[in-house]
Amino acid sequence: MLEDFSPQEFQSNLSRDGNTLIDVREKWELDICKIEGAVNMPMSSIMETFSDLDPESSYSLYCHHGMRSMQVANFLLSKGFKSLFNLRGGIDAWSREVDGSLERY
Repeated sequence: MLEDFSPQEFQSNLSRDGNTLIDVREKWELDICKIEGAVNMPMSSIMETFSDLDPESSYSLYCHHGMRSMQVANFLLSKGFKSLFNLRGGIDAWSREVDGSLERY
C-alpha cells in the first residue's frame, strides 16, 4: 500500500507506532532543513541501502517537493514493501503548512 498524504495527514501519520520517517534528499539539503527524527537515505543510494529496511514495517518518506520520495516509494513497493506514505509537496509544503520555522529553498 502506498498513500500520498497532505502535510497535515502526513503529520498525523508520523505518530503511529513502528512508523519510520525517511528523508530521501541529499546531505546538503538536510543541512538546510529537515523534519526532526528523520533518517537520511538519499535517493541516489537507495539501491544499496533499501535492503537495510524491513518490508513489513511502515515508512513515511519525503523529499523537497514530493517527487523523489514518490519514486523511492514506488521502487520500495516493487520490492515488496507493504506500508508506505509519501509527503505530497515535500518538505516545501511541510514548511508552508505545518512548520513555518523551517528554512525554504
